[in-house]
Amino acid sequence: MDLENVKVQMRKGILEFCILHIISRGEVYASDMLEELTSAKIMVVEGTLYPLLTRLKNAGLLDYKWVESASGPPRKYYVLTDIGKAFLIQFEETWVELQGSVAQIIQDSFHYHNPQ
Repeated sequence: MDLENVKVQMRKGILEFCILHIISRGEVYASDMLEELTSAKIMVVEGTLYPLLTRLKNAGLLDYKWVESASGPPRKYYVLTDIGKAFLIQFEETWVELQGSVAQIIQDSFHYHNPQ
């Protein structure tokens, strides 16, 4: 089994969650999302981000608006829809539950391998 492939699959699994969270704070420009994801060590490129944003929009979870820019062409800013906000709440509940379950298993494994 290839560890790098496992890492990529894990990151893909939580990328949508992170993107929805970033957008939940307010209107967000795609390059700002890329910057925040990269700074959090979630490596993503435009070729991955834009199709994902389109899929989320087509699912009714987000929308966008065009805003004029003084330094060039208009910019597309993304926002969550009401459906997207409700989806994110459920997604977060699932994440917290899953995170707790994984932490418990890791902790139990640690105690099993390192008895006192």
